[in-house]
Amino acid sequence: MLGVLGDLVEDIVVWVDGPLRHGTDSAAQVFRRRGGSAANVACFAAGQVPARFIGCVGDDPIGDGVVAELAGHGVDVRVERRGRTGSIVVLIDRDGERTMLPDRGAATLLDRVPDAWLAGLAHLHVPAYSFDGEPVGRTAVDALARVRRAGGTTSVDASSTGMLEQYGRERFLGLLAELAPTFVFANRSESAYLGLLVDGAIGPERARLAATTVVTKAGAEATTVDVPGEPLLTVPVPPVADVRDLTGAGDAFAAGFLAGFLDTGDLHLAAGLGHRSAARVLASPGASFGER
Repeated sequence: MLGVLGDLVEDIVVWVDGPLRHGTDSAAQVFRRRGGSAANVACFAAGQVPARFIGCVGDDPIGDGVVAELAGHGVDVRVERRGRTGSIVVLIDRDGERTMLPDRGAATLLDRVPDAWLAGLAHLHVPAYSFDGEPVGRTAVDALARVRRAGGTTSVDASSTGMLEQYGRERFLGLLAELAPTFVFANRSESAYLGLLVDGAIGPERARLAATTVVTKAGAEATTVDVPGEPLLTVPVPPVADVRDLTGAGDAFAAGFLAGFLDTGDLHLAAGLGHRSAARVLASPGASFGER
């Protein structure tokens, strides 16, 4: 079973029809979706491998709704209930690029992961958002360490350059060195910011993660899989005809990649499954497979 620890929130996705006009109206379409990077990965993976979500949501009607929606996709949902469920406003421009305004709410309040919630996990995935805030930050670190001690594999997603800048580059690299996850997922800008892969070449900080495979996504360009001690593996991305909303594409990639890794151990195949999974979300609002 694949476990994912992190945020479960409501996404308010706004497809802006043109440039934002300051001080007046701007035409848009608005969609409400279940969101949260960790919840997205669990949802997308559930159709390929048994998946469990671990987190905290508010004890409120929005929390009821997002928990039920996630469980409806076949995810084994384990959550604490307290506080107020978070929301993220996601502005999508005509090129599909996102500007996010997060209010994570109860997602930062996870402070206890019972042994039963980690039981049976072959792998635990944690988006870096979960390290930003307490008590969830120390809870995530503890859960990753417990899964490793039990013989499981682990992964961390770098999440966003904005989050990394706020958390601190050196601090985050030190945390990754301490955690020694099996995989780190990053997009090209995040990988360059961390000094792991810069302009397609091994970056100056790569040696600090000597036990970790770094997977760098680059949009429509080839994904790079950097296994310690091996030549760089590049996996081309098949063309996608309709790209309207990039929300959740990285989460869908991680879900497909991890499902493929757990099933076969073949990293080239895993990357290909990640690309296929990511392509399914690019034409729909928010982190959803073809839902309008």
